[in-house]
Amino acid sequence: MKTLVFVSLVGLFLHDTTAVMHSLKYFLTASSEVPNFPEFVAVGMREPKQDWMKKVTEDKADYWERETEKSVGHQQTFKVSLDILKRRFNQTGGVHIFQWMYGCEWDNKTGDVNGYFQYGYDGEDFIVLDTKTMTWVAPQQQAVVTKQKWDKEKAQLEYYKNYFNKECRDWLKKYVNYGRSSLMRTDLPTVSLLQKTPSRVTCHATGFYPNRAMMFWRKDGEELHEDVDKGEILPNHDGSFQISADLQLPSDDWGKYDCVFQLSGVKEDIVTKLDKREIKTNYGKTSMRSDEREDLTVTVVESHLHDHCIIAVVLLLVTIVCAAGFCLYKKRNGERAKWKHSNMFFIFTSGE
Repeated sequence: MKTLVFVSLVGLFLHDTTAVMHSLKYFLTASSEVPNFPEFVAVGMREPKQDWMKKVTEDKADYWERETEKSVGHQQTFKVSLDILKRRFNQTGGVHIFQWMYGCEWDNKTGDVNGYFQYGYDGEDFIVLDTKTMTWVAPQQQAVVTKQKWDKEKAQLEYYKNYFNKECRDWLKKYVNYGRSSLMRTDLPTVSLLQKTPSRVTCHATGFYPNRAMMFWRKDGEELHEDVDKGEILPNHDGSFQISADLQLPSDDWGKYDCVFQLSGVKEDIVTKLDKREIKTNYGKTSMRSDEREDLTVTVVESHLHDHCIIAVVLLLVTIVCAAGFCLYKKRNGERAKWKHSNMFFIFTSGE
């Protein structure tokens, strides 16, 4: 059997200064029989991506060594688990994915702590710990025997309970404190109107932080839903973010339209009126010199290509590491858990 286990520290994200709910999540992923890979691969190196994360060794000098040892130690457990799961599902071969996600959420105003601990197999929930009742839930019939066994392991359940309510919470508080100055900042964006086609205008905001933001078009003060195409929030190379929203150019009075940008934690919106004089475009400006049009086109194209190239490189690296693609849990929302393709990592977030 070929077994792969990937462990890496990807990042920590605090959304805004008004956030009261913080979360710490660990994702571990293993696979079997992925073509053209060695018998075992473990990415044991952990490198802090933010300067403030280096403070972790002030409280615990051997933090990185212990975390790496724990991650490498999971390899054999994951290998055995894959063997068991394949037998449970009557599978003799093929590519299979096994995942483990655990962590906690902490409300820094109420002090409430919620933990989560769950396993997935081939993109589906396999078994989940109900941290309120401290009993296991088996979404699939093949997991019932595991549930019956683990429900009897009272000492292990007590350990998990203590981890969620104390150890995980304590580390979460430390991470929040370490990154407070840099991650809980608020940066306002530069907002521009761009016209890339004769029929549509783009409202583009870039350089904002955190990534909890909204952008939409209004007419006479009312949000528009038709003739509008909202883009996703995308990362910039400097750690800030960008977003855009396209509007089908109206046939009536342009003065009725404006673009609204809202940043979480900031009370006042950034409102940009739809004004022909403010649009950076090659269309409808006959007085623009040819060299100005060329410069503008290059600037707009290079800007978009730069951001997309960064994203493309990141996706390529992830694809190489993941090979057949590994799955990640999306944020818990009380519904059936979803699994996405990615490698295993630990991620820390904060949000409302």
